Amino acid sequence: MTSAPPVEYPVDIDNPDIEPYLTGNAGIKGITCFDSGKAGPHVMISAVVHGNEPCGAVALDWLFRNNIRPTSGKLSLGFMNIEAYQAYDRSNPTATRWIDEDFNRLWDLSTLDGERQSSELTRAREVRPWLETVDMLLDLHSMQRCQTPLMMAGPLEKGRDLAKRLGTPEHIVSDAGHAAGKRMRDFESFGDPSSPKNALLFEAGQHWEAISGPRTIEIVLRFLHMMSMIAPDAGMDFLSDRSLPPDQKAIEVIGPVTIESSKFTFADEFQGMEVLAEAGTLIGHDGNNPVVTPYDDCVLIMPSMRLWKGQTAVRLGRFVD
Repeated sequence: MTSAPPVEYPVDIDNPDIEPYLTGNAGIKGITCFDSGKAGPHVMISAVVHGNEPCGAVALDWLFRNNIRPTSGKLSLGFMNIEAYQAYDRSNPTATRWIDEDFNRLWDLSTLDGERQSSELTRAREVRPWLETVDMLLDLHSMQRCQTPLMMAGPLEKGRDLAKRLGTPEHIVSDAGHAAGKRMRDFESFGDPSSPKNALLFEAGQHWEAISGPRTIEIVLRFLHMMSMIAPDAGMDFLSDRSLPPDQKAIEVIGPVTIESSKFTFADEFQGMEVLAEAGTLIGHDGNNPVVTPYDDCVLIMPSMRLWKGQTAVRLGRFVD
């Protein structure tokens, strides 16, 4: 496992035991597919792409235990980086984001078809054939810092439109991903503007805050209702006291700040979603080089604690209509 950033937040969420779900029924460990027998899309809900993000496992466990099943199409529930999730240590929760490398930076064909080997690449190659059959993907994640939930819609109009149809959370982020590699939500047809296939990536809030689990269950239920895949009353008791935001706000990411030196430091204790009013405001230093905002009203998206060369320190965005 790689080095890990310090633990700055309490662990207030319990990791569910996913062992009962790992046999699955799709011929691939950790993937279970429920087929309604009726026409409709193949929707997949994916969890634990990162082993220290339990909110997705909480949501899938809830779906299994509450017998949420599709009334049309097929619904797949998938646990991705199982090895990292099972290595999770509550006393050192940042250490098991991955085993060898980031599972969510591997989803370009040159990497998947290449000769490089790692625990995460082995698993990505296992689940790839199933992922290629999926029409709609909702990938469940959480964040290093406490901030409001985000829907990562990718760089394409079809992703933004899908997020707007869902109606929640409040902030939709449109971005092209990371210089370090392609995300699963951008894999092949999901990232092809001419394909009807589509994907969203939900960020529930800080990894271990208790609310991240219920937030993720809510998003999953609303997504399945939006897709008309489950009975109209399915999960409505859970949703009854949860309201949609009055308006959604779209943020376009202009680009990531990719770390080029061996040392990156922020100029302030940024948590994310800060709006820096004036162009030229100092964000931090990459080695000895100052990093400043390139335009007025610059939104800081998900400042990282993993301040290593080649990683994304923060993404820079702006609000758009």
